[in-house]
Amino acid sequence: MPNPSIKDEDTYEALRDKGMSKEKAARISNAQANEDMHPSQKGGKAAPYEEWTKDDLYERAQEIGIDGRSSMDKAELIAALRSH
Repeated sequence: MPNPSIKDEDTYEALRDKGMSKEKAARISNAQANEDMHPSQKGGKAAPYEEWTKDDLYERAQEIGIDGRSSMDKAELIAALRSH
């Protein structure tokens, strides 16, 4: 049974076959299916994570639910955020 929250099942399945998480594959496939979004274009204008404070990195990790963030140093927080 198709998932109604997935707008482009073929793209979703191809991304899952490449090893992407369900969440990431859904985000990308839905963005590509939306004519108003351009997922291949460069994103926002936020500063690179290396320029963020550790507190800001921790707060972002908390927002997206990264486990073990309280024991991470700045480099580990950056790596975890980038791999999420």
